[in-house]
Amino acid sequence: MERIDDLNLNGKKIIQDTDLFLFGMDSVLLANMVKKTNKDTNILDLGTGSAVMPVIISEKVKCNKIIGVELQDKMYNLALKNIELNELTGKVYAVKENLKNVEKIREKIVEITGKDNVDVVISNPPYKKVGTGTVNDTDEKYIARHEVKCELEDIFKTASKLLKFKGKLYIVHKPERIADLITLGRKYNLEVKELQFLQPSTKKKPSIVLCEYVLGGGNECTVLPSIIEYDENGNYTDHVYEIYGMDNVEE
Repeated sequence: MERIDDLNLNGKKIIQDTDLFLFGMDSVLLANMVKKTNKDTNILDLGTGSAVMPVIISEKVKCNKIIGVELQDKMYNLALKNIELNELTGKVYAVKENLKNVEKIREKIVEITGKDNVDVVISNPPYKKVGTGTVNDTDEKYIARHEVKCELEDIFKTASKLLKFKGKLYIVHKPERIADLITLGRKYNLEVKELQFLQPSTKKKPSIVLCEYVLGGGNECTVLPSIIEYDENGNYTDHVYEIYGMDNVEE
């Protein structure tokens, strides 16, 4: 069943299907991590889903074009609906393609931007290896959450081929994969430059890690202060309200 959610962002909304994969805080956090862009910046979202990150980014930062790549038919169709709903035609594009097909994606980049690479790649990839975690009730949910069609290494491999030199890659993942996130990045000349963790509370271990990479970057990495999701009373922290563009009604 489809529903429309308000993104609290200058009237931007997102259509979601409750039978499919629903976006979460990880997508919002990753979209907010993209920075230091300009009107000529071209952005590629690998595994865009309903195109929630391109919609958010289109309002948060200056950029030229945002291209979302999505393999699954139903999610791709949702992405098209969300582009139209938010009047982003000509700014945000959805491409139905397997993110492993680098040359096919490059052709679309050239067609849309006139260039054969992009300045920024973002991705919220599946977190779980096949055979682990909960079995989902739909194929779409299982593919979105498990490395069936896309393994973590595929993100780095594709990003390294489509980014310009010194271009940036942003990924959100689980902290328990931090060793893979660093070593796979380095394998493809993508050096991690910033790490930031999300903790459910100050007393709990991180549940999400946000990573910024630079293609051909140096080996110095900054670990930013953690984002704390809930305060001691179980309410969202001011930081989280700020990220979501909402007022803290508890205050």
